[in-house]
Amino acid sequence: MADQEEVKLYGVWSSPFSRRIELALKLKGVPFEYVEEDLSNKSPSLLKYNPVHKKIPVLVHNGKPVAESLVILEYIDETWKNNPILPLDPHERAAARFWASCIDNKIIATAVKVLLCEGEEREVVILEIELDGKDYFFGGVSIGFVEIVGNVVALWFPLTPEVVGVEGWNPKRFTGLLKWVGELQETDVVNESMPPIEKYVAYIRASIQAFKSTPPK
Repeated sequence: MADQEEVKLYGVWSSPFSRRIELALKLKGVPFEYVEEDLSNKSPSLLKYNPVHKKIPVLVHNGKPVAESLVILEYIDETWKNNPILPLDPHERAAARFWASCIDNKIIATAVKVLLCEGEEREVVILEIELDGKDYFFGGVSIGFVEIVGNVVALWFPLTPEVVGVEGWNPKRFTGLLKWVGELQETDVVNESMPPIEKYVAYIRASIQAFKSTPPK
């Protein structure tokens, strides 16, 4: 890559989707400028770079935008070859994409239900099955694609008791998940990419209150 590169990340501090891009860039050692967005008053730049969905995160590399967090992660991995995020083996690569999709489409939705509604657990069992009996990380020896995408689990899981006032998922049932979360939390680059915990807890509580006070349509 050229020595002089412009890398900007448009995101929101509380968004796990923004945080995963920060984590990937830091793992790759890519210098970047972070631009905080106000989603209630989106900047002209965000609307310019993501005119279709008008959402964060957006990565702008030398003036060219890339949207959607999973797409951005693959772009980062293909652009900066050091510290590969996705496995080299085609089957392991496909498995990583599958579990990343599972996290985004099922587990995050369940985590939101835990915070907002009745605390369902069943989707997390899928992740537990994959983790049981394996190394700490999906990639085996280092943080990879699934760990970056699943970082939101490491952020939300320990906060569940504090935020909603009840125990999180049963530790006896999810020993593999707890082990994985613990290892992620002990990694410096992950901690550097986490939002301030007290601020994040306050944000989640405010979001829950706003949700519960909004009349159903």
